[in-house]
Amino acid sequence: MPSLRIALAQINCTVGDLKGNAKKIKERIRRAEKSGADIVAFPELAICGYPPEDLLLRHSFIEGNLKALREVVRATKRATAVIGFVEKRGRDLFNSAAVARQGRLMGIYRKILLPNYGVFDEKRYFQPGRAVAVFKHKNATFGVNICEDVWFKEGPTARQAKMGAKFIITLNASPYHAGKIKEREKVARDRAVENKVWIAYVNLVGGQDARPARGTSLTVRAFALPPSAETVPAFSP
Repeated sequence: MPSLRIALAQINCTVGDLKGNAKKIKERIRRAEKSGADIVAFPELAICGYPPEDLLLRHSFIEGNLKALREVVRATKRATAVIGFVEKRGRDLFNSAAVARQGRLMGIYRKILLPNYGVFDEKRYFQPGRAVAVFKHKNATFGVNICEDVWFKEGPTARQAKMGAKFIITLNASPYHAGKIKEREKVARDRAVENKVWIAYVNLVGGQDARPARGTSLTVRAFALPPSAETVPAFSP
């Protein structure tokens, strides 16, 4: 696999601030390009903020989110950007990730495992994805997961590895609670070891209502002995 530099943009997205979030994403794309990054990854639903909840019932909100995504896609250049957004197909909504480069949408991944417990009620709004896709940058094959997808052994990571993925980019909007950082590290290590892939896990910072997020994005090297997690500082903006 060729050497790649991946930027994990753990930004503070504001729920409903489509223009502000898009502006922040475009700025981080420019910074990633300037730093020499090959890929820049953003949190789950970065375009609209997480959790959008009943805003998803508004047609104007969904259309505004798609308009903001198109604006962000046009801003991409050499680096591949992986951006969380709300996808609409017919009457169905999906919690999706756009993969874009050189001003073009290269592909879309739809979240497969939707959480519906505790503070999460995604099944109320979203349909689960069905397809397991992989993407390429510089002849390196990678997969995309969204949050819950990577938490379970039966998630898409194993199938993506069988399709040739050497690393998995995981977009997250995971709230903080005591012990959560260690839980995330264990999950990422488990998926990396099981499938012999690297894991790049990007989470947001900030918070919405009573759901604080501390970032703590991380990478896991599949072949390190023992497999180790390198964590981005918790409050990196």
